[in-house]
Amino acid sequence: MNLTRSFNNWRKYRQTVTELGRMSSRELHDLGIDRADIHRVAREATGR
Repeated sequence: MNLTRSFNNWRKYRQTVTELGRMSSRELHDLGIDRADIHRVAREATGR
C-alpha cells in the first residue's frame, strides 16, 4: 500500500509540474506562482 501511495504521489507531482510548466508566465502570475516556485507548489500539492 505504501508503494502504491508513493507512486500516486509521484504521478500527481509530475502532472502538476507538467501542467504548471506549460502555463505562460502571465498565467502563473495571475495564480500568484513564480516560475521558480513550480516544484515547491507541486510538492505541496502531494503533501511532501
